[in-house]
Amino acid sequence: MAMYTLPELPYDYAALEPVINPQIIELHHDKHHAAYVKGANDTLDQLAEARDKEAWGTINGLEKNLAFHLSGHILHSIYWHNMTGDGGGEPLEKDGIGELADAIAESFGSFAGFKSQLTKASATTQGSGWGVLAYEPVSGRLIVEQIYDHQGNVGQGSVPILVFDAWEHAFYLQYKNQKVDFIEAMWKVVNWQDVARRYASAKQRAYNLLLAP
Repeated sequence: MAMYTLPELPYDYAALEPVINPQIIELHHDKHHAAYVKGANDTLDQLAEARDKEAWGTINGLEKNLAFHLSGHILHSIYWHNMTGDGGGEPLEKDGIGELADAIAESFGSFAGFKSQLTKASATTQGSGWGVLAYEPVSGRLIVEQIYDHQGNVGQGSVPILVFDAWEHAFYLQYKNQKVDFIEAMWKVVNWQDVARRYASAKQRAYNLLLAP
């Protein structure tokens, strides 16, 4: 039985125009994200077979594959909800998300400083990767992570709340090799209400990370 399923998009393919065209959304969700879901499920089946046969010759590759595909599924599932055609701007108290706005200012000095850091982290990923705003539960602060592939270079225990996909499949059909232009445009569709909900949820669950008994 499959453990993971491809989530439906929370909008139609054209909802994020002109920032992201419908063809990209369709290919990205229906093909690329679907491939990560299938990859995670297939790897779980292969691990089950390895356990049954006590055949561990491929364990390193299987564990790496599981991390890759599962992380790709998780990050994309966040990505779709992090965006809306009515988004953009910055989180403000008048919109009911002042707690997130305060956390960004405390962690980065200002919204402008945060925006600049996440933009640069996303646009300068070497090869394929992501720029991520994450809640770090040990310090209780927000951090920016530059993730390679889907799972490399991650602070353990951190919870992603805003993700910018910097893989070429996320933008190349529309922006060609101008990754920085795509990242700059992404700020026009950020769903701050969704980011704020993820921030609140991450804070509530922070106690689950036990560093010592």
